[in-house]
Amino acid sequence: MSQKRILVTGASGCIGHYISEALIQNTNHELFLLVRNPNKLQVDIQARPGITVLQGDMQKISHFADLLQTIDIAVLTATAWGGDETFDINVSKTLELLKLLDPDRCEQVIYFSTASVLDRHNQPLKEAGEIGTDYIRSKYQCLHEKSKLAIAPKITTVFPTLVLGGDAKKPYSHATSGIPEVTKYINLIRFLKVDGSFHFIHGRDVATLVQYLIDHPPQTNEPRQFVLGQAPLTANQAVKEVCAYLGKKIYFRIPLSLGLANLIIAVFRIQMAAWDRFCMNDRHFTYEKAINPDSFNLPNYCATMSDVLKISGVKSAK
Repeated sequence: MSQKRILVTGASGCIGHYISEALIQNTNHELFLLVRNPNKLQVDIQARPGITVLQGDMQKISHFADLLQTIDIAVLTATAWGGDETFDINVSKTLELLKLLDPDRCEQVIYFSTASVLDRHNQPLKEAGEIGTDYIRSKYQCLHEKSKLAIAPKITTVFPTLVLGGDAKKPYSHATSGIPEVTKYINLIRFLKVDGSFHFIHGRDVATLVQYLIDHPPQTNEPRQFVLGQAPLTANQAVKEVCAYLGKKIYFRIPLSLGLANLIIAVFRIQMAAWDRFCMNDRHFTYEKAINPDSFNLPNYCATMSDVLKISGVKSAK
């Protein structure tokens, strides 16, 4: 495959690290890794020629206008999770970057959204735009705005579900840092039955999928929106798998109903944002046709709860 000029934004984030590492190790493409702080980038940029670290900020993306005109593939993972700059980075500056790419030269943009902006049928979820957190509302807004751009036909949008990942050389995802904590409460959790389901995806598997999409860009009339996730898992199934891994027996399970949850919230006067309450009432965060490396017969690094625990450093009872 001919050498491409690939830009990766947010290269020092959890997903950005896995993507940068995969592209360094498995391709000969010329890479431009955009990071605010190069000291946070833990990949081996000396591993081969053709790797340039761009120190810069999405808020000053116009500084890279000349370079952006020469980019063949842009992988946009940079995001603000909250705070004053959320809408500026996730909407205004992301759109500015997309406009600075040359729609005649750039072959593909892989834009990272979040599955939280979709309903169960993979359609935009209006509540995400109305009552979502700043992060979710900004992602919802960008989803609509980017469709009006000249480069829109070249954009492949990916919607990760619950992202896991991180190790000694990569920042931990928000979900992964909480896993050892959850296992501490397993003696209590194992006796509760909860109605709910979800998907997860590990950063390494996200990188496998991104590399696949770079090598096999969707053709005209092919889907350009993909939810990234392993097979859906019910909350009860997840608890069962965690208990099996930790060698904990489940003797009985008490159904934790929504009524009971609401009573606990009322008694303890727990303040809940409208979005949190919406998620609590919905509880099924599953999507149609979620893709993972298995979908393309590629090695699947983290497919089960046992894999999740093992990779997160939780010791097995076996």
